Amino acid sequence: MRRDFAESGGCRSDLVIGREESFGAAREQLARGGSVLLHGPAGIGKSTVLRALAAEYARTAHTVLRCSATESESHLPFLALADLLGLVLDDVSGGLPAAQRTALESALTGRGESTLQRDGLALRLAVLSALRALAAEGPVLVVADDLQWLDPASAELLGFAARRLGDTPVRLLCAVRTEGPETEGAAYDRHLRASPPDTRAVRLGPLTRAQVSTLLDERGYAGLPRSTVRDIHRTSGGNPLFALELGRALAESPTPPRPGEPLPVPTSLRALVLSRLEMLSAEARRTLLVASAGARPTPALLHAAGRENAEAETAQAAALGLLATDPEGPTVRFAHPLISAALYAEAPAPERRAAHAALSTAAFDPIERARHLALATTGTDPEVAARLAEAAALSRDRGAPSVAASLGLLAARHTPADSAPGPDERRLTAAEDAITAGEPDLARDIAREVLTRTGVPGERVRAWMVVIEAAGQAIGEVDAVFPQALADAGDDPRLLALVHYQLAWRSLVVQGDFAQGREEAAHAARLAARAGDRRTEVLALAFQAQAETLMGHPGAPATIRRALEEPQDPRVACHHNGAGSSRFRWLVMSDRLAEARTTVTALLREVRRRGMAESEVHYLRFLAETELHSGHCGRALELSRESLTLARDAGIGEGAGAMQAALAEAAGGDVERALALALEAVRRAEEDGDAVYLSRALAALGHASLVAGDAGAAVRALRRVRELEAGAGITDPARGRWQGDLAEALVRTGEPAEAQDVIEVTRAHALRLGRESVLAVLDRAEAQVRAARGEHRSAVTRLASARERLAGLGYGLEEARAAFALAALHAGRPGRAAGGASYDEAARLFRRCRALPWLRQVEAAVAAQAAGPPPAPPAVPDALAGLASMERQVAALVMEGATNREIAARLFVSVKTVEATLTRVYRKLGIRSRVDIVRLAAGRRPD
Repeated sequence: MRRDFAESGGCRSDLVIGREESFGAAREQLARGGSVLLHGPAGIGKSTVLRALAAEYARTAHTVLRCSATESESHLPFLALADLLGLVLDDVSGGLPAAQRTALESALTGRGESTLQRDGLALRLAVLSALRALAAEGPVLVVADDLQWLDPASAELLGFAARRLGDTPVRLLCAVRTEGPETEGAAYDRHLRASPPDTRAVRLGPLTRAQVSTLLDERGYAGLPRSTVRDIHRTSGGNPLFALELGRALAESPTPPRPGEPLPVPTSLRALVLSRLEMLSAEARRTLLVASAGARPTPALLHAAGRENAEAETAQAAALGLLATDPEGPTVRFAHPLISAALYAEAPAPERRAAHAALSTAAFDPIERARHLALATTGTDPEVAARLAEAAALSRDRGAPSVAASLGLLAARHTPADSAPGPDERRLTAAEDAITAGEPDLARDIAREVLTRTGVPGERVRAWMVVIEAAGQAIGEVDAVFPQALADAGDDPRLLALVHYQLAWRSLVVQGDFAQGREEAAHAARLAARAGDRRTEVLALAFQAQAETLMGHPGAPATIRRALEEPQDPRVACHHNGAGSSRFRWLVMSDRLAEARTTVTALLREVRRRGMAESEVHYLRFLAETELHSGHCGRALELSRESLTLARDAGIGEGAGAMQAALAEAAGGDVERALALALEAVRRAEEDGDAVYLSRALAALGHASLVAGDAGAAVRALRRVRELEAGAGITDPARGRWQGDLAEALVRTGEPAEAQDVIEVTRAHALRLGRESVLAVLDRAEAQVRAARGEHRSAVTRLASARERLAGLGYGLEEARAAFALAALHAGRPGRAAGGASYDEAARLFRRCRALPWLRQVEAAVAAQAAGPPPAPPAVPDALAGLASMERQVAALVMEGATNREIAARLFVSVKTVEATLTRVYRKLGIRSRVDIVRLAAGRRPD
């Protein structure tokens, strides 16, 4: 169709979820004037991407030709050609030779008897001539979806023309279905050969779990539990069409599937993936049903389950494309997870129970045997429940808490009401396993269900604790829980200890009151000790130790020692809120980086072994922090990105992950991304009402702003940090290490007096606590204060000393920053020769750290030095003598007539910093405008 009639973009590129890389590759190819062939399996999103690209590039094309073939119409000759050229036939036919015109009109209208055999050459040349004629008027975009269903005649003609278009401005944007990576080469090769020579093939693969979650949210299926999203992702294989259909089926289902049961597979998907099942024999279908019920089916397992002809029957299924060969082992693997799910859903309930009954004796693993026994049994059965509880404990020990939660719920379902332990107690154990596995939605749902039934105080308090844990950093959202939990606890010290431990977290996160949090934790520890509950006592002591560390309390080391005493609960010992974590924090703040790295690496290894998802997220972040302090910016960037990916996938600790990732990006990655991540961290902390991470997020934002060259923004963010930490009672400057950044930013904005005040207050705390690295960073900042005051020799001495001490402590990036400041100070001395020699050492150190944003700053400084010094500002009039250094420089440049943007470029600051500095100049001098500055300089009073 002509551009005037092109359809509006119904699918914008920003709505094509999870296709950024593929979309970018296709966009780049089309922008160069090339053609694109999208390929992938059914439902993977080819048509969505095709429509988005077509909508975007239709605006630049003079003519857009479209066709979309279907399987039912693929036998009709020339149908796709008629879709492409039917509307423009009158425009081009007049310029075609008679034979070509007759053949083309006959093919498109069906009024003649044109065939490829009879009019082959004329038709081929006619299509080529028609495309060239359209291209003579302007660029042509040919959009063809589902190439695999193009009628052979149209496919042949389009291919003939495509191979001969040469430099003619005709681009093809096509999509073709392929079955998967194993066969994709052969599947789309013939279509690629029929495309222009410069065609780029772009494969669309499966979506990640996070992308499936976003897709479901965007399409109206928001609010699904993360465990359900995980099952949808696994069952759909990351296929967006399948995922949306599964989400729709769940939304329409009156009751969600119970643990251990598959997702409901809608009829539409069953028909799509099981159309070939009718060609199997009844026995082969039973064999595949057993395979679909098993976790890791093998021929040996199928034999043990009574399927005597398993090899022949699975070979028959593989020939029909239902099974895929597994090059790495004998596992019977379905060609797509949805085939297994649909096959299982299609089977009658008695047949499914029979398959599970067979597997309950055939499976080699005791956990699998117990699961199959449960799914083969109806009603309550204490023996089955006991076996499932044992299997859940075994899964827990193996580091599979998610499996343990599923088995625990199955155990609860089969537990008689009068048993001990009862069904609700087993449900709560499953909820606690779900918390460990990083499935807070599932845990909260289980706990809420228990609370509607039980009146037992111990069970009710345990359920309230799960609800609070599931809230994560948004603990303020469950404030109403605490009075109810205290009422249920009564005067039982064991239950009260649990509640007061969570109240300690509330004091910290919601109120930002470290002193109150410390008192609550100490009270919880005393209650737990009285009740003989060592697990809760250790958690409370670990919290107390961490609060004391951050407050700069002298009792922190002793509290850590108490928390590390035996006996220990192994799971608490490695938990991210346990004593090991508190000791790590104390080591980092005490400049013992090597010990901190060893400690957190061991903790990370253990929580991975145990499957403790939330702790893994936090320990990856802790290790990234340690590497960043050590100047290993590349490694820190990798770890922080991994932590953030896991956090987003599990929906836990996302704000903290964004905060650490922002710091790592500012040090070794992309500064713009650092700013975006820091702003995300601030937003999340504010939304959650999380006072603890709000100050950390603002500190990251201030640091990223400083690296980006926006000292004004850095000052604003870091002043808020100072207020928040003062209100929370945090006195240890090693907690966030933001004070040096604030002082440096204040120097850049022309406020050295406030910078000096920050340094002196912080230095007093650092001296009291022995924070050597903080003291060295403060000296580096103070050197810049002195340089701004013209005390060059003193500034150089302090910088050299700070650099040497930071190197000795192992703070590689901070050492490099000191070397950079020293080089800048030397480069700015009058009479110094131009050139980059003074920056060589700073560049070497930043390169060693892989601190790319800082390295770019060095390169910019070298380039500026090579360009020569800026013109000297005019002499400062007496009226301006009382201004700070930065304020005098800005005022002097105003007198030259420089704009704010020119001043910012000359002084290497942001325009916002110039504007803020001018505001202070106006206030100090009692004037209102730039004109008044010029009048004062000329010795005249402003009007």
